[in-house]
Amino acid sequence: MTVPETPAVPAHFTMSEDEIIAKFPNRLRGYDLFRKMGSPKHVVAPMVDQSELAWRILSRRYDADLCYTPMFHARLFHQDKKYRDEQWQTNEDERPVIVQFCANDPDVLLKAASFVVGQADAVDLNLGCPQHIARRGHYGSYLMEDWNLVSQLIRKLHENLDIPVTAKIRVYPDVEKTVEYAKMVEAAGAQIITVHGRLREQKGHKTGLADWAKIKAVKDAVKVPVFANGNILYYEDIQRCIDATGVEGVMSAETNLYNPALFSGKILPSWQLAEEYLEICRTVSTKSSYIRAHLFKLFRYSLPIHTDLRQQLVVAHSVEEFSVVVAELKTRLVEEATKATPPFDADNVETDEFGYRKYPHWICQPALRFEHDKQHSKSKRLLNECQTSEQTEQTSEQTEQTSEQLEQTSKVVTSSNETTEDCDTKRQKVATA
Repeated sequence: MTVPETPAVPAHFTMSEDEIIAKFPNRLRGYDLFRKMGSPKHVVAPMVDQSELAWRILSRRYDADLCYTPMFHARLFHQDKKYRDEQWQTNEDERPVIVQFCANDPDVLLKAASFVVGQADAVDLNLGCPQHIARRGHYGSYLMEDWNLVSQLIRKLHENLDIPVTAKIRVYPDVEKTVEYAKMVEAAGAQIITVHGRLREQKGHKTGLADWAKIKAVKDAVKVPVFANGNILYYEDIQRCIDATGVEGVMSAETNLYNPALFSGKILPSWQLAEEYLEICRTVSTKSSYIRAHLFKLFRYSLPIHTDLRQQLVVAHSVEEFSVVVAELKTRLVEEATKATPPFDADNVETDEFGYRKYPHWICQPALRFEHDKQHSKSKRLLNECQTSEQTEQTSEQTEQTSEQLEQTSKVVTSSNETTEDCDTKRQKVATA
């Protein structure tokens, strides 16, 4: 395990905790912040272009206690008013809410975060985005190798922003390194830590299973509230996760998109939630691309059957046009549900050999793409690959250190030789030695 060395008190810690408290006497910390937000147990994750205001309103109707905004790009949010106005929507009823940013410049992050003071309960730093665009932009999970920068980003807000800072992280293959990372994030000033229990490499078709044991290890090690993210498919998984990890709250991302009623425990038809969402969009300005993406997820299992309506969704651009498609799809799905034999009984749902529930396609349900072979699953294979990669990195570092030592030895031996010898003779003598 390689843990970056950090000084006892980093240079960018320009204030003590007592000085910070004196500067912001009314700013909430840790569990005080958690309780002020209503002790949220059900949390909607920050999702790019998907956890917009209309969707957050819908999720709150179905027992979401706390919602995060989509991830905003700090530099664009600070510099571009058009971007800021398009991305950041809220209203007087939308609390609690946490605004998330990705960033790699502490000063820019502070300037961006300052715009939401008074409208949000906290600002969150994204340290978990695994996408290639995050790698190119040097943010999200691609800061996991730069602990000093991560600490600087959080500390800048902790020492200067009027509202608290929180952070969302991913785990490392090594549990000890994961814990040390979380403790560093806490020490820098994060008042709540969300732990996505997957590796950076676990994304897309390689998503695999989240590691609740690592989330529990973080929870046991830090003194601030912790939210768990990963492996929540059904309502019952929420309490299972809390029992297994001891966390204060559970965050849902993908499953919330396919079933926004997740936190309520209700089993509802897809058309009901689609209609309700579109009704919200009539009063809350929402981009057509956002609406289309949400409807495709809500009707994920029905559109492959009704392919003609799938194309109509593709070309729809207004709430009215989307509503026409949803109305037609509802008509067809209601007819199918009425004719189903035996009729669907939400209280008696069968499961497959892996324990996943066999819902009819018109019911909102999670997207299933996990592998089930524990010996050959992608999550296990990715873990092994990461461990091998880390070992290779350590070996490379050791080799580099050895090379440097040999080079220094070579210089010492060379300097002791007579200056009249030519370079070739010197190298031969070093090699012989």
